[in-house]
Amino acid sequence: MIELALTAAGSQRIRFAISPLEEAVGAVQTLLGLRGHPVHLPWLSGAPSLGELDVPELTAVLSARHYTTEFLSPPPESPETTVEAQLSAVRATPSEQVALELAMVDADLGGLPHDPAVARDLLADQLEAVWHALLARDWPALRGLLAADIAHRTRLLGESGAARVLDSLHPNVRLAGTSVLVDVRSRARLEIDARGLLLVPAAFAWPSVGVVTVPPWQTTLLYPARGIASLWAPPLAASEALAGVVGRTRARLLTMLDRPAATTDLAGQLQLAPATVSANLTALHAAGLLACSRNRHRVLYFRTTLGDALLTGKL
Repeated sequence: MIELALTAAGSQRIRFAISPLEEAVGAVQTLLGLRGHPVHLPWLSGAPSLGELDVPELTAVLSARHYTTEFLSPPPESPETTVEAQLSAVRATPSEQVALELAMVDADLGGLPHDPAVARDLLADQLEAVWHALLARDWPALRGLLAADIAHRTRLLGESGAARVLDSLHPNVRLAGTSVLVDVRSRARLEIDARGLLLVPAAFAWPSVGVVTVPPWQTTLLYPARGIASLWAPPLAASEALAGVVGRTRARLLTMLDRPAATTDLAGQLQLAPATVSANLTALHAAGLLACSRNRHRVLYFRTTLGDALLTGKL
């Protein structure tokens, strides 16, 4: 059991963020068979093997069953954190921190360079290669799923408070008094400092929950994102009848927006210019077929009841 004690200062800063590198780490561990959920089988069927990726040192680190380092997926700053920013943070990790964390990994790391700075840079290069090979193409859909989870829980936080949000993250997470209790094999008690508690949804976390506890990283709770069952499902085809009424692009957008998504995410999935997607979303919103909510700097669109009725032909 890990106990995260919410101090007076720490309890005021419970926030969400998205970690591209946590997904990359999770993807590799899914290929290794250490993580996994049946919903990822469609992704696995099209993913290259680790042998094809040729990342033996990274594979060795991530094959550990209990501890795989924090510096390879440093806690993100916000829901807008990019993979480029995280990779820069990995490469900037002090050598002594790298050495400390690699020494904790419960796997055979005999193939890693002895110099921690050289090992860090090698692992960062391999992590970047993994990102491009496994996730870059699917990132708009993945990011949309994670952003939708954050939007849902942010609304829940405003409506019902922190206890309701924390209790909803995972069956092994609950708020007891002024402490967040996480039922895992590790045993530790940490006081949440003024940086607060960072909550990070992860698609490849299923079905587990994890906690970043190693200093100096911000205390972070990694939990399975909502809606994972629909992530790799083939998109519904917009009907020709609907396309004939609202246009093919608007019909596709209506079909895709069964969960909230931002303009840039939709543009990436449709391979259209953001300005084109924005204009179509504005038109659908004006017609009452879409609603929107703001999550920090991002506007998330989703279908209204009227949009659902139009899509299903129940108007």
